Amino acid sequence: MIYTLDKINEMADGDKDFIVSIVTVFLEEIPQDLKDLEEAVNNRDHEQTYQLAHKIKPNVDILGMEQARILALDIETLGKNQGSFDEINTKFPVLKQDVLQVISELQSDFGI
Repeated sequence: MIYTLDKINEMADGDKDFIVSIVTVFLEEIPQDLKDLEEAVNNRDHEQTYQLAHKIKPNVDILGMEQARILALDIETLGKNQGSFDEINTKFPVLKQDVLQVISELQSDFGI
């Protein structure tokens, strides 16, 4: 398991529906965001890469996905600063793998 519910549990204060709603939103939005980020990276579009990594970062952070948060931050910074797509292309596959794994785990753990 590469995610934790610690931050969500702290915010939820025992509200199970709140936890499920956060997980549901993650599962609904992140696959498309990840697909769009991959397209931006493939198109070597710095601005879109920056915007999408910026959007993904808090979503992986709330699930305690520290490696994914760091990767999203790195990709966001590289996009914002017109950085090397060679470097982005080394980081994105790891981010994608982590996010896809968590999507699968969440779907299994929550039955969504």
